[in-house]
Formats: sequence, C-alpha cells, structure tokens
Amino acid sequence: MKLSHIEHIGIAVKNLNEAIAYYENVLGLKCYAIEEVADQKVKTAFFMVGQTKIELLEATDPEGSIGKFIEKRGEGIHHIAFAVDNLPSALTELEEKSIQLIDKQPRKGAEGLNIAFLHPKSTKGVLTELCEDPVKK
Repeated sequence: MKLSHIEHIGIAVKNLNEAIAYYENVLGLKCYAIEEVADQKVKTAFFMVGQTKIELLEATDPEGSIGKFIEKRGEGIHHIAFAVDNLPSALTELEEKSIQLIDKQPRKGAEGLNIAFLHPKSTKGVLTELCEDPVKK
C-alpha cells in the first residue's frame, strides 16, 4: 500500500454554518463545497489549505457516528484521511497485517470518493480513513 498524500482532515462540529463562518471570516479560507452524505448521517463542508482539504462534519442525526462523537467528546478532530491508489488492495493488505477494518469493502463518501475507515484501536488511537478517487484510476 502506498499513501500518496493527506486527502483531508475531518473535524466534527455542532453547527456547520457557524463553523464555516469561522473558517472563512477568521482563517480566511473559502468553502468550496457543501454536501450531505445521507447514509453516513452527516453534512460536510470543504476547504483547501495548500494541497490538503479540511472537511467539517455536522451530524444530521444524533445517532450517527458524528452525532455520537460530539456527544461523547465534543467538537474537534474526528479523523485523518489518506489517499491511496487501490483501496481494495490496501484493505486486503491491512487486514493481513491484523489492522481492524471498520469497512471491509470500499463505500461511497463525499466528493464521489471511495472510502474505508480503519478502527482507532489498531491505528494508535486515530480514526483513519483511506480514500480513492475512482476517476483517477
């Protein structure tokens, strides 16, 4: 498996509009996309910082993973995402190395990417997402 770059850093927020205002008005960044990912019970907003994206995540359902995260831990960094060229192969390789997979098969994520999460119990406490752009294959 070869990681090509940090795809994005996911940050859980209680209120997407307030968080967008902070990133735009205080940090001077520009939100370039807002998207709801219904099956993940989340609404996202994206910003570019150099070559890396910041993904803000607001729960659309308190029972979804972001809703539960905020209830338990509050707002803050939720995950780091790395880009890979071949996600199915990466998942196979990681499973062979005894890494606990949350997603054993890729699924659709925001921005049309194929994604899969690795459990923080086997990634030194960091929820890790792998992303593959199916257009760049």
